[in-house]
Amino acid sequence: MATKSKIEWTQSTWNPVRGCTRVSEGCRFCYAERIAARFSKKGLAYEGLAKMTKAGPKWSNEVRLVRELLDAPLKWKKPQLIFVNSMSDLFHEDVPLDFILDVFDTMSRAEQHYFQVLTKRSEHLVKLSSEIQWPENVWMGVSVENQDYTFRIDHLRETDAHVKFLSLEPLIGALPNLDLTHIDWVIVGGESGPHARPMQEEWVIDIRDQCQQADVPFFFKQWGGRNKKRKGRTLQGRKWNDFPISYVGNGV
Repeated sequence: MATKSKIEWTQSTWNPVRGCTRVSEGCRFCYAERIAARFSKKGLAYEGLAKMTKAGPKWSNEVRLVRELLDAPLKWKKPQLIFVNSMSDLFHEDVPLDFILDVFDTMSRAEQHYFQVLTKRSEHLVKLSSEIQWPENVWMGVSVENQDYTFRIDHLRETDAHVKFLSLEPLIGALPNLDLTHIDWVIVGGESGPHARPMQEEWVIDIRDQCQQADVPFFFKQWGGRNKKRKGRTLQGRKWNDFPISYVGNGV
């Protein structure tokens, strides 16, 4: 059975990789790190891959391959949007190429689903792209939290992925003059959790306007903050729930 997700832009999660390491400023207050630390204290799903310290949660720097979950999506008959590795990064340097190819093989065979793969390690992604057979039901995305990491968008453009998307979250800085050439979808979201950094409304409006000018579907996930539900996800009086044109469903 698929793991249902509360993430606004997907329906389920699939985690054949667990554990990660911080790679950029957007990782500072990682939600996955907090979740892993909480569960590892009980010896449950994440098996000590993160722990709680006096300074807060911290990854153990171990990345574990969960081979027994590789075929899981093949058993899920109901078509759905699936976020791949919500608790890790498929293109982490410690994930071997053969395992990445096994994950892509499963996604190719599970053609009833759409898979959303997201990475901050765009250098590794573009390096491996030519080794991958890219199925049409796989959406490849990169995270960009501020202007220091817009190079990830250029790396994404160099891949052969059929659908390319940006996750501009946690958005911690303005992103003017984005190059949205060959980008099929943009998600924007503020940081959530006890140490959430604020997101300015003008940053979001500017990105929304850039998407409209470039005819790129725009999805506004949340304002974030310590209590993200209280702040909601309405921008200028409405919710923005656009998806890539390849998605034939009616949202999530």
